Amino acid sequence: MVKQFRPAVYMCEMEKHNSRDQDNDKDGKPSICNPVDLPPASVGITYELCAGIVDKPDLSLEEIAKQEILEECGYDVPVANLKKITSYRSGVGATGAKQTMFYAEVSDDMKVGAGGGQAEEGEFIEVVEVPLCNSVTFANDENIPKTMGVMFGFMWFQSNIAPVLLSKQNV
Repeated sequence: MVKQFRPAVYMCEMEKHNSRDQDNDKDGKPSICNPVDLPPASVGITYELCAGIVDKPDLSLEEIAKQEILEECGYDVPVANLKKITSYRSGVGATGAKQTMFYAEVSDDMKVGAGGGQAEEGEFIEVVEVPLCNSVTFANDENIPKTMGVMFGFMWFQSNIAPVLLSKQNV
């Protein structure tokens, strides 16, 4: 999973912040914000699954997913190790985008870089690990800003992968 700043999330939070603290000038128009009054950048941080835009028609979805995992997380995962979970629509009120979710297990041997995205494209991404024992709590915590994909991915993992891992530990 990754953590990154999302301008749209920040602007939404800034709008809420400004509507609470709105001052008007002498003409009754909203006054310009003082930078000191702006909410901290941290309100624009979200937790997300590693993802990317499908903009390379010569590559399969799996190959694009492999590239995104490498760029964002620093792991070189063989395409054969990617398991398609499902496809679904997101942003149905604005874009109607189709997303495809994959599952991959990674190991330290696959770590070939720091990840973090491509700074030249404005990406500043932090890789985040959530212990299995905390994953359901993390997914259900409304105070942690996350995408629906994170919640679905964690619940899918709990239903499909965690039981197998736990049964192997109990053998």
